[in-house]
Amino acid sequence: MENGPLQVLTFPTAPYPDQRPGASGLRKKVYVFQSKRNYLHNFIQSIFSSIDLPDRQGATLVVGGDGRFFNSTAIGVLVQMAAANGIGRLIIGHHGMMSTPAVSCVIRKYKAIGGIILTASHNPGGPNGDFGIKFNTASGGPAKEEVTSKIYQLSRTIEEFAICPGLSVDLKTLGKQAFDLENKFKPFTVEIVDPVESYANLLRNIFDFAALKELLSGENHINIRLDTMHGVLGPYVKRILCEELGCPANSAINCVPLEDFGGQPPDPNLMYATDLVDSMRDGQYDFGAAFDGDGDRSMILGKHGFFVTPSDSVAVVADNIFCIPYFQHTGVRGFARSMPTSTALDRVAKATKIELHETPTGWRFFGNLMDAGMLSLCGEESFATGGDHIREKDGLWAVLAWLSIIATRRQSVEDILKDHWLKYGRNYFTRYDYENVDIDAACDMMEDLEILISDKSFAKQRFAVGDKIYQVEKADNFEYTDPLDSTITRNQGLRIIFSDGSRIVYRLGGTGAEGATVRIYIDSHERKLLFEETQVMLAPLATIALKISQLHHRTGRIGPSLIT
Repeated sequence: MENGPLQVLTFPTAPYPDQRPGASGLRKKVYVFQSKRNYLHNFIQSIFSSIDLPDRQGATLVVGGDGRFFNSTAIGVLVQMAAANGIGRLIIGHHGMMSTPAVSCVIRKYKAIGGIILTASHNPGGPNGDFGIKFNTASGGPAKEEVTSKIYQLSRTIEEFAICPGLSVDLKTLGKQAFDLENKFKPFTVEIVDPVESYANLLRNIFDFAALKELLSGENHINIRLDTMHGVLGPYVKRILCEELGCPANSAINCVPLEDFGGQPPDPNLMYATDLVDSMRDGQYDFGAAFDGDGDRSMILGKHGFFVTPSDSVAVVADNIFCIPYFQHTGVRGFARSMPTSTALDRVAKATKIELHETPTGWRFFGNLMDAGMLSLCGEESFATGGDHIREKDGLWAVLAWLSIIATRRQSVEDILKDHWLKYGRNYFTRYDYENVDIDAACDMMEDLEILISDKSFAKQRFAVGDKIYQVEKADNFEYTDPLDSTITRNQGLRIIFSDGSRIVYRLGGTGAEGATVRIYIDSHERKLLFEETQVMLAPLATIALKISQLHHRTGRIGPSLIT
């Protein structure tokens, strides 16, 4: 216990107009948090003020980050402000680090009022990179729109913040620390916890660890390669996959968390996870996976780098869901995908007679369905898959799901996927990202595009590219009616659906810290099994997408920043 009660002080401040949190929280360049006076303090205070005082008084809050630059500084401020705002207990990951799935797990385990996650996910780190703050509620999932809207409104009118500037916490030592505060009857406590153990216990109750250990270290074991891209998941992979399930220590690479993630964005795709991609080429490893900065996304590769699209990944898990013991006990309540994600999951849902939900992008929509007992498995095209064990996407869970399928079927990743395509046909899917586009130009383009596709004359139009002809069946701006409370979420992406089921989707937004991101998604289903390259198969639709939008002319961008 510190000597003498610590002062709780209130300081005046002025609001900023740009603290609107998105589905993934507030993300800005690090220098914004560093250079703008009280920028961090304002947003943290707005989070606390969004919680009614009786609810936060003496409550438990979970805190964790992905270890990126500015993480420790932000936690220091957050602890001081939590104490001053009536929080009774903080649970913080060792060294201030905890994966996003683990934060969700710990919130639910300890019945906390919520959690604050310091991450910008797969965005670049370091002094010149991005930083983010995200608030998760008591369900363990991302705050709903009414909560983030309240936080934003508070941030626009904030006049003061409360802080306990003399409070300093030791993030390096496991255990409880207690602090006496002025005018507080109970000490404020901070508990530094092992960030892996609670989450590992949860996974042990979902998967058959004995079967996985046999697969990974038994007599006929497979060889795997796991790349945590210097993100938060390094200690989790080392502890669970290597120490517990018996993988050789050198199976896991880039496992030391770094503030700048080694100079590369911790984005698990073919462009950035080059260490994994290169090591998989020679066939030495049967299975490979890469994880993002905060551990909620993963990319799956088979032997020789055989790439599994995220849309295919969730469909394969759905079709083999009873390879996971958890679902043998709970049953399957429903499947869901975000609207831009390919329709591969829809075909599994139809064949298995399990209800499918198509939602806007954002995990909170899945969380609502899970809380209502309507959803068991879901995924997004952005390398995100998860179940109803927590209320976040979960990169390591997805990897263990795939390994459970391999352990049961005793087939390679490639053979499992090819069998899936023979059964359901193949969805060719790609996404083009145009990043840091001028915001006004991007908005004007999307507005004009919506006017164009909303015109009655656009329906039934035919587009010819080479020997391919595509006829428009439907075009709209996607909106979602929540099946629980009938609330409507509008303007979630412009869709053009053709008579053969092919789709072009345009969305504006993203999770970057600067400019606008224009995303074009292209999805086409082929019943006959073909082994053409995705970009070759989708080239006609890509040509149509660019022609309709005039994207190159309207934005001045010749090509995409990223193709996935």
